[in-house]
Amino acid sequence: MHILVAEDDPSLAEGLCRSLRHAGYAVDCVTNGNEADAALETNEFDLLILDIGLPKKSGLEVLKRLRSRNSAVAVLILTARDSVHDRVSGLDAGADDYLAKPFELAELAARVRALTRRGTAGGSTLITHGALTYDQVGRVARLNNEPLDLSARELRLLETFLQRDGRLVSKDQLVNQLCEWGEEVSSNAIEVYVHRLRKKLEPGDVRIVTVRGLGYSLEKPGTK
Repeated sequence: MHILVAEDDPSLAEGLCRSLRHAGYAVDCVTNGNEADAALETNEFDLLILDIGLPKKSGLEVLKRLRSRNSAVAVLILTARDSVHDRVSGLDAGADDYLAKPFELAELAARVRALTRRGTAGGSTLITHGALTYDQVGRVARLNNEPLDLSARELRLLETFLQRDGRLVSKDQLVNQLCEWGEEVSSNAIEVYVHRLRKKLEPGDVRIVTVRGLGYSLEKPGTK
């Protein structure tokens, strides 16, 4: 999962990003509304954590512009404890949840997990692909009922393949999901990550197919 944090308080932003990265997410951060709007127009994110009181362009305006582009990215708004108007306005504008400041990072993590569950449209949070199962909330992968030992990037790579349900995923899309801004990741590096994940999935007969020049996809179970 790739998360954008839009927060102008340096200490809070640093704490949010550090906590989310520790949980295994790819996280990028912006500090004003113009940067948030531009990032959302040019990049793919799975979740936006949005401070309503951003400078240059309010968080509410960023949210309205996001929804006007028919984006379905999940949005968790941050607002002052006593700002009921901000909370109501944010939810009416298309936010999925809100969190009042100050808050505990443990509650933030729980809200992120809840939005992950909500993203499954009420269905199971467990994805099954042949001998492979993946708990989207607990972020635990099992192969032949045994836990898979995956690095953070291998886990994000697996998430990306599973959430696209057998569709082709380009290298550019993988870079966006695996990496944060400023990280230099070459095409060869993506191939290395895919190779490592492929080797770990082989014992369960789960195959990552390479479509030369286009990208990768998970082979459907039972395909020979």
